[in-house]
Amino acid sequence: MGLFILLVVIVIAFIIVISNISVVQQSRAYVIERLGAFHSVWGVGMHFKVPFLDRVARKVSLKEQVLDYPPQPVITKDNVTMQIDTVIYFQITDPKLYTYGVEQPMMAMETLTATTLRNIIGELELDQTLNSRDLINTKMRSILDEATDPWGIKVNRVELKNILPPTDIQNSMEKQMKAERDRRQAILQAEGSKKSAILLAEGEKESAILRANAEKQAAILKAEAERQSAILKAEGEAEAIRKVQQALADSLEMLNEKAPNDSVLRLKAIQAMEKVADGKATKVIIPSEMQGLVGLANGIVEGVKQ
Repeated sequence: MGLFILLVVIVIAFIIVISNISVVQQSRAYVIERLGAFHSVWGVGMHFKVPFLDRVARKVSLKEQVLDYPPQPVITKDNVTMQIDTVIYFQITDPKLYTYGVEQPMMAMETLTATTLRNIIGELELDQTLNSRDLINTKMRSILDEATDPWGIKVNRVELKNILPPTDIQNSMEKQMKAERDRRQAILQAEGSKKSAILLAEGEKESAILRANAEKQAAILKAEAERQSAILKAEGEAEAIRKVQQALADSLEMLNEKAPNDSVLRLKAIQAMEKVADGKATKVIIPSEMQGLVGLANGIVEGVKQ
């Protein structure tokens, strides 16, 4: 019987020891109380809790967490009521302060966020609110981070998720945006037409320049061709004259070789006068010494006819 009781005691002690061994996971922390008072914070690893004296007051996650609050009604400086919902990224940096700093920290953060948002938006007009998201985010993060330091919470980032103005203001904004888009479209079309006209004028200018250059080149080539033709024609005429003169010189040389008499020479003179008479002149003056030659030639012709 005594052995059995001993075994029971050993088993109970073993169970108690095993049940009081805790393993803390990564990015988590346990707040330990001893006899109802704060004792320590357990980090990552295996820890032993004193039975019946220690207890885990809170298990805290050290990861960055996200709180997405529903839309909150806020009023701007110019009395426009709008709905804004925010997203807060925070991290618990001190598990002890988080456990003992405030009751229900998440609810406290939600209330603090709503009041801070109303205070900031109440100092801005509608247009400023719509155009100052970064400014609002920065102010809210600074205020919330400072306010939650005693709670062991660090606010890393605050974002305005949605800003919903009243329906009539949304309609007015849409009309304004449509008018602005139409204006930009008209400007773009005008700029396009302007650029098109400039390009067309430049194209016509380039075409005119090319056409003028082509005409100039054609005129130069035509003049060059005419010049070459004139040169060739002149060279041909010169060559013809040279050949005529050469033939005349050859004939005279042959005549000199044959020792012509006066009658032949006179006949050649008459032939030369025929060449002169073939010109454009309407009057031909015959020297006196040639008149006798003409009479002689007529006499020879009549003798041949008889």
